Amino acid sequence: MTLPAGLFDSGDGCMRCSWCAATPLYQKYHDHEWGFPVTDDRRLFEKLCLEGFQAGLSWLTILNKREAFRAAFANFDAEAMVRFDENDVARLLADSGIVRHRGKIESAINNARRVLELREQHGSLAAYCWGFEPDPKTRPKRFTLANVKAMTSSPESVALSKDLKKKGWSFVGPTTMYAFMQAMGLVNDHFDGCHAREKALKARAELQVLK
Repeated sequence: MTLPAGLFDSGDGCMRCSWCAATPLYQKYHDHEWGFPVTDDRRLFEKLCLEGFQAGLSWLTILNKREAFRAAFANFDAEAMVRFDENDVARLLADSGIVRHRGKIESAINNARRVLELREQHGSLAAYCWGFEPDPKTRPKRFTLANVKAMTSSPESVALSKDLKKKGWSFVGPTTMYAFMQAMGLVNDHFDGCHAREKALKARAELQVLK
């Protein structure tokens, strides 16, 4: 049987988005995380940081290093990260388990300061981010490989990027913010026919989001 473009069967009878075919770890991430709604501030901040580190790289590269990133960045606890100083920057630049890029490291520390400011203004990072969730009526009727590949950003990701930059964040361009929205379930871009698509939709329907 010929599968629709963008789907594959890894042998367990489940159709999955083809982008996760490379490794079992990637498939686990696809099945249980990507596209499922997240309202936990720590996880949202972690993803914002890791999306910045991904710039110019593949997400699989970052996913393979995620545990090392968590260890290096105090589990992305913003309150702990704001206390990082030049000694910490030097430590991180010497850590072969992460992406050793001074600009991205300093950006993550800067963004930790900004997230604390944002919480004071909006109550939580979750309340702020979910305020940019697209109206379901504006989303495509079909989610195919071609349709999703064409969506590298959206009006909402542009607005989120612009607002974060105005608040002093860095490494938060519109394309990066759309990838963040895909991963954290603000949009559900699993392809039609993917077994995780309906599960993610159900999770979103059951979610109570602060706005």
